[in-house]
Amino acid sequence: MKRNVKTYRRKYFDMSFLVSAVSIVTNKVRWEQNVEDVTKFDDEQETRRVLLSFAKSIQERDIVTYEHSCRVATYSQRLARYIGWSRQQARNLALAALIHDLGKTWIANDILNKAAALSEDERRKMQRHPVIGARILIGCDVRPFYVETVLYHHEAWDGHGYPLGLRGEEIPLSARILTVADVYDVLTSQRPYKAPLSTEEACKRLQEGSASTFDPATLHAFLHLIEITPKFTLSLPPADHRHHLAVT
Repeated sequence: MKRNVKTYRRKYFDMSFLVSAVSIVTNKVRWEQNVEDVTKFDDEQETRRVLLSFAKSIQERDIVTYEHSCRVATYSQRLARYIGWSRQQARNLALAALIHDLGKTWIANDILNKAAALSEDERRKMQRHPVIGARILIGCDVRPFYVETVLYHHEAWDGHGYPLGLRGEEIPLSARILTVADVYDVLTSQRPYKAPLSTEEACKRLQEGSASTFDPATLHAFLHLIEITPKFTLSLPPADHRHHLAVT
């Protein structure tokens, strides 16, 4: 984390480098499980500071993406806790969710805000955002958990997702949770190209993607969580995610 955000805003993002870099980082840092607790605490505090600075840059670049990310962070954190993750694990996932669209800060506004269908070239550019976001995080030496969650949040259970076409449990659980939360918020939010769906309509749409786009077990848990949680759907970013991530 020695280099700041602005340094990486000037870099060129290469897909082949990204894939090899993620592999290297993922395998290289298994030793992190054995570092001393004090060091881990310091690293986590620094990671949190860096990632929140990225969240701030998203807010300044595109308020719609930022508010979407805040809601996705809340949904992801709720689901993680519901399926048994610890408070700290769920909090880390919320932090990853808060910056999952970091790469979109490099996408042109005319693509991000386009009301009509994207052209094939525009779609390819949009699909680079997980790679761009992951490359930025690799450059800041954050833990592989955050890199992988951001990189793989558009992978699909049956392998038709991107950028690497992973399938099933090849996709980290953190990314599988984030995928469900991300799509749910897109469905229930106003977008330039669509009106928001109701909770019931969104749940039906999610169910149509079970075992194709979504991990069936993760989706089942999410749908049950919606069912038992009054007023589950958020219309605005939660106050605790506008400024910091609450431990809930």
